[in-house]
Amino acid sequence: MKNYKNKKPSSAKIVRPEVTDGFHLPLPLEVEGKDILGNNFKEQTSLTYISHYGSSFFLKTPVTLGETLRLSIDLPPKLTDNQPLKLILKGEVIFIENNREKTEEKRISTRFRSKYIIAPEKDDAPS
Repeated sequence: MKNYKNKKPSSAKIVRPEVTDGFHLPLPLEVEGKDILGNNFKEQTSLTYISHYGSSFFLKTPVTLGETLRLSIDLPPKLTDNQPLKLILKGEVIFIENNREKTEEKRISTRFRSKYIIAPEKDDAPS
């Protein structure tokens, strides 16, 4: 029988999305979700980083760890044949960091929870 008394706790760490392979893209972004009081919010901001794992951006609205946010990213016209398309994603908040410039914004990192959807700007794709 194995002895589990000396087993050490897991040293697994949460890896912030921006330390994985990805892109630092300042694209327009709309974020929707619930704030720390449970109220619905919608905020315009800019994407700072994206990979197939997740994303990072700054928010003025305070949110909690574990909250699921809906991200709507305006895709550049060069990538969309000059059509107004959006990339729609859901991400779980996995990291919240104070802004080094001491503004009211916090840097939010998310881990994607769903497959992405590219939708026309007029379409109010899944929430």
